[in-house]
This record gives sequence, structure tokens and C-alpha cells, in this order.
Amino acid sequence: MNSVETLREFLGWCSVINIGVLLLSSTMVVLMRGGIIKLHARMTGMNEEELPVLYFQILGNYKMLIILLNIVPYIVLKIMS
Repeated sequence: MNSVETLREFLGWCSVINIGVLLLSSTMVVLMRGGIIKLHARMTGMNEEELPVLYFQILGNYKMLIILLNIVPYIVLKIMS
């Protein structure tokens, strides 16, 4: 197997796994919002009103990292081969 093909397959599976984690995390935040906010507020000592904004920022940053570090290199390797 060619190393470019192996790297492309690796990035493809990384993308699938990371998108799955992102979808699971987003679903948990939406469906279990109250419980998660209370739990994280107790754990971190943060204000409950600040946490939804923080969740949005974290999930948005995670999405951008998935795109930049997994999906874009995968597409480039797909175009190259």
C-alpha cells in the first residue's frame, strides 16, 4: 500500500471519528442542557449563565480543528491521487 493512500485512509477515519464525537457532544449539550450546565457549574465554579456561550465556543473551535486538520488534508490527498 502506498504511503499517501495510507495517510488518506487515516485522515478519513480520523474525520469520521471526530465528526461522531462532535455530533455526540452537540446532541448531549442540546438534550441534557440543564443537567450538564449544573454539573459543570459545580465542577468549575463558573456562573451557569456563562456556560452555554462557552459550550458554543468549544464546539465551534472543535469543528474548525476537524475541518483544518482532518477534512482539508484528506481532500487534498484525494485530489492528488
